[in-house]
Formats: sequence, C-alpha cells, structure tokens
Amino acid sequence: MNVLVTGGGGFLGGAIVRRLIARGDKVRSIARGDYPELRALGVETFRGDLAGGEYLEDAVKGCDLVIHTAAKAGVWGDYREYHLSNVVGTERVIEACRDARVPKMVYTSSPSITFAGQDQEGIDESTPYPDRFLSPYPKTKAMAEKIVLEANGDDFQTVALRPHLIWGPGDTQLVPRILGQGRAGTLRIVGSGESLVDATYIDNAADAHLLAAERLGPGSACAGKTYYISNDEPWPMKRLLNAILSAGGLPPVTRHVSPGLADALGYVLEAVYKIAKRADEPRMTRFVARQLATAHWYNISAAKRDLGYAPAVGMDEGMRRLAEALKGQPNGR
Repeated sequence: MNVLVTGGGGFLGGAIVRRLIARGDKVRSIARGDYPELRALGVETFRGDLAGGEYLEDAVKGCDLVIHTAAKAGVWGDYREYHLSNVVGTERVIEACRDARVPKMVYTSSPSITFAGQDQEGIDESTPYPDRFLSPYPKTKAMAEKIVLEANGDDFQTVALRPHLIWGPGDTQLVPRILGQGRAGTLRIVGSGESLVDATYIDNAADAHLLAAERLGPGSACAGKTYYISNDEPWPMKRLLNAILSAGGLPPVTRHVSPGLADALGYVLEAVYKIAKRADEPRMTRFVARQLATAHWYNISAAKRDLGYAPAVGMDEGMRRLAEALKGQPNGR
C-alpha cells in the first residue's frame, strides 16, 4: 500500500513507519521537523504544518491509507496552540483525504479525553466525554476525535485508537520525564501509589494501528468507532514508576505526597505561571496530580474483538528491553 503517516518522526509515528517499511509498503511522512533517519529508510518526507495545510495535497495524493499520529501533546500551554495543532490540523488532514479520495484513515486519540479527575477502573468506550476538561490537550483531542468519527462514511472510513501511556525504547515523553525527576530527586508518589494504571508498550501500540488499518473498510465492525488500547496488564502506579527508574539504573522512589497537597500545588503553580505568562511547564499541574493519584485502566475487549488486537510484548519483557536500550546512553545507566 501507499501510506502517509503524519508525525512519522515521532515516537509512535516512527514505530509505525518502521513496521510499514518492513512489510513492504511505500511510506510517506509529513511533520514540522526534518527527519533524515526516515529518508534513510526510504520514506518520502514532507515538511509542513498540518494546520496550514502545507504540502498536504502532495503528501496524500495516491495514498491508500493515512495514519494520523501527529499532535501537540503536553499538560500545559496555550489553548490556541493545542486547538490549532490537534483540531484544525485534523480537519485539514480529513479535507485533504477527501479531496484525494483516500479511502481510510486511522487516528491516534487518547484515553485522557474521558478523564475527569476520578478513578477509571475497567471502563470501556461507552464512557462519555467529561463536561469539563482539566487541560487543553484532552479537550482538543476529544474535539478532534469527534471530527474523525463523524467523517466516517461510505467513501471514507475512519477509526480512532486511544493507546494509554505509550512507553519503551526511544520514548521522548514518559520515560525521560520519570528518569529526569528521579535523578533530580524531585519525583514523588502521589497518595499510596497502589492505584492500578494501564500502559502500552510501543510495539503493541504500533501493532494496534496496523491491525485497525487492515480491518478498516466499508461496513467493517470498526468503522466510525473508537477503541482503548493498552497492554491489558495494569500495574500499581508505584510499581510502574519504580520499574522505569530501575531500567534507567536509578533507585526507587520512596517519598509520598498526599493527593490533596499535590492538587493544591498544581492549582497554585498554574495560577503563578499564568500570571507570569510563562510558557514552560510547571513542576505540577492539577491534571498531572490527579493522573498520578487515580486509577486508570481499561476494558479492551472491543479492540480484541473488532481489531484482533492482542499485546505481543508484556510489561516485564518491555522493561527488560527498555533497560537494555538505556545501557550506555548519556541519560540512561
């Protein structure tokens, strides 16, 4: 197939690109940055801003499939920037697909779009969006997911995946953040640390996208639907944090802070940063405080049934691979 991966230079996008190349597909990538490593793999690269539509027409032309992973991620920042990247960018991709008569699109959504600050234990896709979001990222991702699902029709099929806490070798978000705070001695366990949390090893997340692409088509069970994706192996938050620290050769975190104190700190820091008009991310926000203090694991039976999804790499094996990858790295062991 001819496949366009938006955000192909990112952690998830790159893993998807490598899988597509390995099975013989012709792959294109469009992103704001320059990624020579993709060109070395034989990927045709385009550099542009999805919200502005630069090069989108050329990038989607002749494609059989678009996998839309590109997004502005984070827990802090200007709402307008998140809206531009996540909502307007997604609208532009869909418009380009329709103009080029691309038949199907797989969209990377996020489980955070149903998170309202309380425990989420074994929830499924019937869980509604909250009335109020805790940060711009989940709000704009929810808006984009709605747009993607509403775009599904007879001539253009769409499906949205919600992989939770993607991690593994090459991670640029979760693992570096935990290891950085571990080295600095600023990492804390919020509450008891016993709340169960799902995570998704990078290979499993990439597999889910390819499976969705294969199953997606006119009248398919997954067309116009969204799916939670995880390792289906929830761990206590404390165990997850300490396993990543161990993989990086760091001692476990033992210091705790109460959920109330973490939430109050997040509230104060958000207010201070807004007044000071600071663009950098506060050490704590209310969204992060509540994510760290609550359970969030998911019923992925729908993905197993409709997509044929089954996690191939377990948590323990993933941690072993992560530890091996971190050996010898400047910020690893």
